[in-house]
Amino acid sequence: MPRDIPNVMTHTQAVEYFENEIMPDIRIIENMSDGHPDWPMRCESWNNWTDSLCKDRVISNWQYANWSHPPSCGD
Repeated sequence: MPRDIPNVMTHTQAVEYFENEIMPDIRIIENMSDGHPDWPMRCESWNNWTDSLCKDRVISNWQYANWSHPPSCGD
């Protein structure tokens, strides 16, 4: 656990939040287009969100650079 971040988020917590709070909106957008998963949009959303977590000091630079994408991103 990074010492300079008081309440660091774990990968498991991040994936759970992403799946429950962010993916529903992505699925709505996908359903409004062709109804198929938009893998690049999903990955970009994960990357943008984890970038914001890093900038807000919720996760460390190492976590941001080394975390894998969640299953909903096709990884």
